Amino acid sequence: MDPIRVLIVDDSPFMRKALERMLVAAEDIVVVGSARDGEDALVKIPELKPDIVTLDVEMPRMDGLTCLKHIMQRHPLPVLMVSSQTQDGATATMEALASGALDFIPKESSLASGAILQIQQDLQEKVRKLSRSPRFARQRIQPTPPPAAAASLGMPSVGGLAPRPMPVPARPAAPSGTFAAGAMADLLTIGCSTGGPKALQDLLPGLPASLPVPCLIVQHMPATFTKAFADRLDGLCQVKVKEAEHGEVLRAGTVYIAPGGIHMLYRNRGGQGVVELSPEPAASLHRPSVDVLFQSIVEQAPRQVLAMILTGMGSDGARGMEQLKAKGAYTLGESEESCVVYGMPKAAFERGCVDLQLPIHEMPAVLRRHFRI
Repeated sequence: MDPIRVLIVDDSPFMRKALERMLVAAEDIVVVGSARDGEDALVKIPELKPDIVTLDVEMPRMDGLTCLKHIMQRHPLPVLMVSSQTQDGATATMEALASGALDFIPKESSLASGAILQIQQDLQEKVRKLSRSPRFARQRIQPTPPPAAAASLGMPSVGGLAPRPMPVPARPAAPSGTFAAGAMADLLTIGCSTGGPKALQDLLPGLPASLPVPCLIVQHMPATFTKAFADRLDGLCQVKVKEAEHGEVLRAGTVYIAPGGIHMLYRNRGGQGVVELSPEPAASLHRPSVDVLFQSIVEQAPRQVLAMILTGMGSDGARGMEQLKAKGAYTLGESEESCVVYGMPKAAFERGCVDLQLPIHEMPAVLRRHFRI
């Protein structure tokens, strides 16, 4: 297999060199070049033909957000954002993820020499996974239809170029005795990681304010980013979306995003669902962890639960979903065709604990039917 070709875009020579050193330490990754800002990147992308771009958010002349939008229009390919851990950086990163970037790494972390080995491994793994994202693999193999063909298909033209048509998957029927026929769930819970911000942005706006249950979500994300993420979703959704707070009572029609850097657990206090935030278990690979949330629901679950696993690297959530399923929960998994990384849903599917696997754009309708809204 050919090595993964990476273009590094950053206005800091130090950051360009630091990222290059971490990437070329892997035998299957090659840095084909670097660019000092967005304008420079747009010149070099067609010349160097990278498989993936690492893109700084804050740069002179042309910033990362503007550059990203041009990349998605002119040369669609996987983009990994490099963001400062400031409020402005977090807000810009959320906009970048909504505009087509697949994931991000916090810039300050890349300078933390004490954890450089872990940072290097994380960066290399993200580059590997994102460069093979099904979303862009499909785009590479699909020919671009001429404008006339695009018009006949009812597709808008972007910048004079017709977009590539995406396959329309068949809608799978819900298994008998589950979503359509079973008792309505009292709690909705979702776990996701890489690609999750965009998946949630595609999913949650499809739910009305009349959602009759609370929704608990673990999205792997650093602490400085979850508040900006929740605020962005809240502005897009009819349901209320907020960063979860310790001890708050769960309310119907509200979505609770687990804060970064701490676990979110479900607790039953006098018949009411309550959020608990805890640093334990400290040994967990992820914090917050989908498994930790799901397992807390297993221990103190309401009468019926609907659990979902969306796009993400690794297997977090699969063990917890298996335990939820054993207690009678309804379970949904995102199918490979819409995942940025088909890791977490695949791990759950392979455990045999997913009732229904389908692309993200079909999930809102399934939820509306189940909750009768």
